[in-house]
Amino acid sequence: MSDRESILASRHRALGSDLEDWCGMGTAWSYDADACDEHDAIRDAAGLFDVSGLRKFWVTGPDAQATVDHAITRDLSKIVPGQSVYALVLTEEGTVTDDCIVACFSNEKYLVAHGSGHCQEMVEASAKGKNVEIEFDDSIQDLAFQGPKSYEILNPHTPYELKDLKYFHQVETTLFGHDVIISRTGYSGELGFEIYSKRENMPEIWDTILELGKDKGVVPCSFDCLDKIRVEAALLFYPYDMHEEVSPWGLGVDFAISRNEGDFRGKEALFASEGKNKVQVVGVIVDHNEAAEEQAELHIDGKKVGVINSPVWSHRMNKSIALAHIDPAHAAVGTKLDVRGNMNTTAEIHSLAFYDPEKKKPRTI
Repeated sequence: MSDRESILASRHRALGSDLEDWCGMGTAWSYDADACDEHDAIRDAAGLFDVSGLRKFWVTGPDAQATVDHAITRDLSKIVPGQSVYALVLTEEGTVTDDCIVACFSNEKYLVAHGSGHCQEMVEASAKGKNVEIEFDDSIQDLAFQGPKSYEILNPHTPYELKDLKYFHQVETTLFGHDVIISRTGYSGELGFEIYSKRENMPEIWDTILELGKDKGVVPCSFDCLDKIRVEAALLFYPYDMHEEVSPWGLGVDFAISRNEGDFRGKEALFASEGKNKVQVVGVIVDHNEAAEEQAELHIDGKKVGVINSPVWSHRMNKSIALAHIDPAHAAVGTKLDVRGNMNTTAEIHSLAFYDPEKKKPRTI
């Protein structure tokens, strides 16, 4: 049972959601609407997600930077106030136990947002003996407003010029008269923003965005839609595409590993394992008119060489696509595979990302 609740729960139920659990919060995995229509809204206009299930906690105090720095794979000394960063959280063995976004407000104040992994526990472990406070905060909730029209809808209603907000930066400002943090981040492969505010402000912010956007194709979006767009954009989801049994090498997240940072958890084991990864994340196109089975096996000449982790049907591509783990020896684009499970068919390895492979759209207004 969920013990956390979004203040928007009644709105999600009215849209047809059963509020399935994610991170201990009832979350809109589906609505009565077709997720393909939501998908179109994200790519052609904009869509609004309630992502309040993300776990958020503050790290404050004189040793805040050193604490978070030890728990993540990025060098926080290079992240200035107003900037945020995507990072991995590792075990002592150098495998992935979570990923997160760390937003810097000062060298003594960070907001960390993460999903279903063990980020907060790892930061707390790194805090031992340090002058730092860690506070889980469900008094703020968050929305993701994603799509090419997100800027034109939001910008007239905040005093901050959102064109000036760089990718992976955040600003404390107001929106519709409410105090908010607006972050130039998202999980869609599109231009987009994430909006953090006090719980009590969220119903008005949600309703106002949908009202302003209703004639422009804006709709509320479910996590079924989120799964489609993030797989197209090759954005990983813990624990499906990364977990404690795999190292970051081969996952396409090398950019999130700081080679010159001092001492982060799992660093020695991580670099000892470089080049020895047993799996590589690849995209596959499955020869079928439906999404493949999660955990379906991938074979070559009768031998298992991989597994499908995140399968979706992309009506935009008119293809069944997936993110998969493959033996690096068989990871070349164009490799033919047999799919074995409830759906016995064939597949082919495709380059990543499926959508906007140069990742230009999130960076452009």
